[in-house]
Amino acid sequence: MKQILAIAAAVFSLAAAADPGERLPDPAQEARARAIFRDVRCLVCQNESIDDSTADLAADLRKLVRDDIKSGHSDAEVKAYLVSRYGEFVLLKPAFSLANAVLWGAPFGVMALGFGLFLLTLRRPSVEMVLTVDESERLKRLSQDQGQ
Repeated sequence: MKQILAIAAAVFSLAAAADPGERLPDPAQEARARAIFRDVRCLVCQNESIDDSTADLAADLRKLVRDDIKSGHSDAEVKAYLVSRYGEFVLLKPAFSLANAVLWGAPFGVMALGFGLFLLTLRRPSVEMVLTVDESERLKRLSQDQGQ
């Protein structure tokens, strides 16, 4: 009985994720669209691809991707259009760029800088105070005056 329920739940969840009426008639184009769906973030759910999301915006994005593929656009052109419209956040795996490298590397750089400053303060020799003869005599006089 549990197996039948598990199979029914799997079938219903697949049916909810992809409406057969939305699918492209060409299986190769549909496969390309599904591959793009897995790389595009649902802007409502933010941690799911539009392939997994049931949000209305995800359905609109799936339709947009299918229309672009049907029009003959390449995968790169479809993703470039989505990035130009929604920003690089729309991609689950953003392209490598200098800005992304700085964003990901900055915490490690700050940690390295802090560790370097820490080591520098440990290595710095302690400064000893050396008093001149006049200063030492004055200090003796001040300490004697306070002792009286």
